[in-house]
Amino acid sequence: MTRSRAAAVATTLAASLVAPLLGVATPALDTAAARTPGSHPGVTGRDHRGPSDRSHTADEVQQALDRLVSEDGFPGAAAAVRDADGKVRTYTAGVSDLETRAPMTADGRVRIASNTKMFTATVVLQLVGEGKVDLDEPVETYLPGIVRGNGNDGREITVRNLLRQTSGLPDYDTIVSDNGGSLADIAHTYFEPRELVDAALAEDSHFAPGSQWEYSNTNYILLGLLAQRVTGRPIGEQVTQRIIEPLGMEDTYWPEVGEQDIRGAHPHGYYADGPGEPWQDLTRMDPSLGWAAGQLVATQQDLGRFMEALLGGELLEPAQLEEMRDTVPAPEFDPGDDAWEYGLGLARTRLECGVDAWGHGGDIQGFETRNLVTEDGRWAVVVVNALPTSLEMVEHVSESVETAICSS
Repeated sequence: MTRSRAAAVATTLAASLVAPLLGVATPALDTAAARTPGSHPGVTGRDHRGPSDRSHTADEVQQALDRLVSEDGFPGAAAAVRDADGKVRTYTAGVSDLETRAPMTADGRVRIASNTKMFTATVVLQLVGEGKVDLDEPVETYLPGIVRGNGNDGREITVRNLLRQTSGLPDYDTIVSDNGGSLADIAHTYFEPRELVDAALAEDSHFAPGSQWEYSNTNYILLGLLAQRVTGRPIGEQVTQRIIEPLGMEDTYWPEVGEQDIRGAHPHGYYADGPGEPWQDLTRMDPSLGWAAGQLVATQQDLGRFMEALLGGELLEPAQLEEMRDTVPAPEFDPGDDAWEYGLGLARTRLECGVDAWGHGGDIQGFETRNLVTEDGRWAVVVVNALPTSLEMVEHVSESVETAICSS
């Protein structure tokens, strides 16, 4: 999800797959797209210690998910929430499959889209800590001759610019219009990373490096290529060996080249061409459009565990974690919320309850994920199994995460 991208939701790549929170360059949104809700089995795995402790929290989170189904029209919604006491509770509403009407699952694997950027950034910052990458070195040093054309120049763009989304590089959203115009049209198309980069570089640079902030998935495709060049190994392997395996994230994986199905238990993922249009089942799709910017598959619990470990200093040395948390204003990162700031692959906002929270979020054909973690170890991850077709739908998913954090 990119956000100005916020301007309109759903038909281009920046608006969906790869976006952190929503999408860029999509058509104007119509906000009246509620669909038939499914059943909602409710809270699972929750403590039942009486009305004096957590029941009010559970009610607020459950009610937020119920509204996503009954009022916004998502097929299903699920949440995992870790309270300050360390207990993780899960909640569900709606259905995981519109055909069978099977209830939404609390622990199914989903495509986490632009949350992948946090993983890619972590690998690059680990390489910084190992002395293999310099944040203020030009991209040209690591990827000679690749970033060239139309005012885009890797000799002027630093690694920090890529991580912080201040490079001025265009997004590669023209890939969508060049291949049918709809995300559904390219759901089964495999893209090489260099194809994505070339599509972006065919457009003029948007601004001088470091002078502005603008979300572009191209930055993270280049970071994936950079990590591969430096290590001599695939970025997916680096993410797996450096993050997934050490944290014991058994339900998280980097899809293999050409892999279109989701392994293991998972809800179906749906997509519509516009407000009021029927949901199309795009559970099976090729995630190569996202690659190092948006390809990972995970459960809510695994994503929460990753964020907890990242902010807790388990993955990065203090100097690199401090760099990651050094933010700049990120206008339009999330629709309707001007408080966001962007660091190096990680974003921060101030919630209405006065708490600072970190996260990212992601959209892709079939799924939207929103997630936040606080300094005291609380986290919340909310998943809906359809790509929103209006900005209000996006805002309501984000609000449900804030509800989960603030009510805990």
